[in-house]
Amino acid sequence: MRGLLRIAAAGVTIMIATVTPVLAQQPVPAGHVKTVSGTATIVREHGTTRAKPGDPIYATDTLRTGADGAVGVTLRDDTRVSLGPNSEVLVDRYVYSPGDGGLGMVLKFMHGVAVYVSGRMAKLAPDAVRLETPSAIVGVRGTTVAIRVGA
Repeated sequence: MRGLLRIAAAGVTIMIATVTPVLAQQPVPAGHVKTVSGTATIVREHGTTRAKPGDPIYATDTLRTGADGAVGVTLRDDTRVSLGPNSEVLVDRYVYSPGDGGLGMVLKFMHGVAVYVSGRMAKLAPDAVRLETPSAIVGVRGTTVAIRVGA
């Protein structure tokens, strides 16, 4: 009987050891939706959903607004991005782990109008932040930027 208990305990230990790494690999949101008005969507790997306040935003997500839409997002480092009507931005890269030296952000503004207000990342590592448009790349040094990308 004692031998069976030891075997069962070893089996449970192995199961916990193999499940824990999967739980630890859950992606950390880059930020969250703060405000929404009109039509605004989040395009993610597995589809498109209507944006709602509190929704998480992940690296590789695309934010889109319709003709009547606007959306405001706050990222983990307190960077704020607001999109106006008929706008689209891709969160191409977002890493904010200052304790580990992991800092990097690339936002690709595809079309429309947006306002970007830098957060802590731009203050800690200005070269780690990049705003891209189809015709230009902007390096950020801790500031507010208004962007308009035409068709």
